Amino acid sequence: MNKYFEETIKLAKKSLKSKDVPIGAIVVKDNVIVGKGYNTREKKQNIMGHAEINAIIRASKVLNNWNLSNCELYVTLKPCNMCMEIIKQSRIKKVYYLLEKLPNKREYDQTIIEKSEDGHLTEDYLSILQSFFKNLREKK
Repeated sequence: MNKYFEETIKLAKKSLKSKDVPIGAIVVKDNVIVGKGYNTREKKQNIMGHAEINAIIRASKVLNNWNLSNCELYVTLKPCNMCMEIIKQSRIKKVYYLLEKLPNKREYDQTIIEKSEDGHLTEDYLSILQSFFKNLREKK
């Protein structure tokens, strides 16, 4: 496990060059590193440029599969909510991290999320979604 964390720290140091938060992450499958990433949000001006996401994208390309259910993720700092959701969606089975977030570091939570009350469009979309899943089940 130490060798994996040593690699995440090397990756975190790369983030510093572009004034990004120094975080490094790797995806491991069967004791082989299949994806590496470090923060590039500032460097690339891309909100998705988190170390974990970059590592997951690279692992998915290497394995030619978005489903990383047989993989583990090693990261220097406990993943944020966005990254945790992507980790879950990619089916990674276990996450190891070195540090918790700093006590005064909070995630942005001012966005208002509201369900639309447009009944007609809701029904149209529900029909599209139901048809998609029905077709998916029939193909199996």
